[in-house]
Amino acid sequence: MSTPLAEARGVVKRYGPTTALADGHLTVLPGESHALVGRNGAGKSTLVRILTGLEAPDEGTVRFDGDLAPPLADRDAWRRKVACVYQHPTVVPELTVAENLFINRQPGRRGFISWRRLRTEAARLLDTWDVRVDPGARTADLKVEDRQMVEIARALSFGARFIILDEPTAQLDNREIERLFTRMRALQDSGVTFLFISHHLQEVYEVCQTVTVLRDARWITTAPVADLPRQALVEAMAGETIAEQAERLSTVAAPGPVLLDVHGLTSPAYEDVDLTVRRGEVVGLAGSSASGKIELAESFTGLHTPTGGTARIDGAPLPFGDVQAALQAGVGFVPRDRHDEGLVFGMSIGDNATLGVLDRLGRFGFVGTDRKRGVATALIERLDIHAEGPDQPVSDLSGGNAQKVVMARALASDPRLLVLVNPTAGVDVKSKESLLARVDSAREDGTAVLVVSDELDDLRRCDRVLVLFHGRVVAEHPVGWRDHELIASIEGVDHG
Repeated sequence: MSTPLAEARGVVKRYGPTTALADGHLTVLPGESHALVGRNGAGKSTLVRILTGLEAPDEGTVRFDGDLAPPLADRDAWRRKVACVYQHPTVVPELTVAENLFINRQPGRRGFISWRRLRTEAARLLDTWDVRVDPGARTADLKVEDRQMVEIARALSFGARFIILDEPTAQLDNREIERLFTRMRALQDSGVTFLFISHHLQEVYEVCQTVTVLRDARWITTAPVADLPRQALVEAMAGETIAEQAERLSTVAAPGPVLLDVHGLTSPAYEDVDLTVRRGEVVGLAGSSASGKIELAESFTGLHTPTGGTARIDGAPLPFGDVQAALQAGVGFVPRDRHDEGLVFGMSIGDNATLGVLDRLGRFGFVGTDRKRGVATALIERLDIHAEGPDQPVSDLSGGNAQKVVMARALASDPRLLVLVNPTAGVDVKSKESLLARVDSAREDGTAVLVVSDELDDLRRCDRVLVLFHGRVVAEHPVGWRDHELIASIEGVDHG
């Protein structure tokens, strides 16, 4: 076997009490495309930060071509070893392609840049790696796939032959993805090695020769892609086999009449979506970060305006693009980020919890203080928020209790449709159970609930789960689904 181009052995990384990577192993051979896969939280991002020299491991070693990795401070040495092309651009959009390729190392003399040499060397570099982009083009005007190739060419110009592609297809359509893969294969033939990270497992089988699986911050397996059936790969990621899985059927009350009725809903993030949610039914939306699931859910709350299709709530058109109108129509909402979207940290618990129902707490624009305090106190008790009272600043609360305040505000209006986006993100186990118990209570009250989450535990409370892939609903899993089945749908394994 040839010397690995990149190798990580026994890598451990801790952040305070949290172990982000407990046992990281990776062996990438020269000239291959090597896939790194795992569910969210598996440790992939931590391993990438260590492989690119952004952080040092607490334990373990990283080697390139058999030699120990450079010191973190020696950035030039790292650039000669490895580069990462991220889902979001690291180029300067207002600069030209040539300027981005040679930023901070422009050719010239005595402090003056030779623009002619800059354009000539940029053209030569792009030609060497068959990147067909105008060196004088403004980078912001490039298509995503061309911008990625410019970033790859820039990395290769430093001498690096090991390129990490982090979710490179997330913003590409099918035709662009195929062009990217064609370029990857051509670069492999020229001696470039790739570490390919993707949530779409069918892409692993299209473009990679070897795959490494991480799960729960640990290395699970490394195998040739051709020797690892898709079902086995999904099982390695999920941590269970079919034989080991217990049936998770639960007794579900007969759902009521349809409350949310959606036909042909279309936007830049999703396409031709049909779905229904009945009274007393909990429906999950699952998919990768680029699936369109969050944008779809947020459309029902008034945050986005679809370009086509219809949505009705109790037979009446659901107002799009107007959050206040959606609230008046009976939609309650827990947004995906409580810090940026869910809470006003300069206000009290009571103020935050009642923000959406102030019109019910007084007349002629005046809010009754005693009435607001009473409503807030009842919500604190209902959600089991650990606080001194409604006047306590919400900024004093733990993450779990702060999320309960966001849930309390969503429930304060007695919504007919409750939309929850990542409702248990960043909370402790006890708070998570408390929040999910509110989902059960809403179901019992006859509320229609839509749960969007990356956490399988959140989705287990659902009567059924719809899976989005590249903006389309591609699968529906009734209650009792197994982890490997849902993950297979999310990763695109079972639908071509």
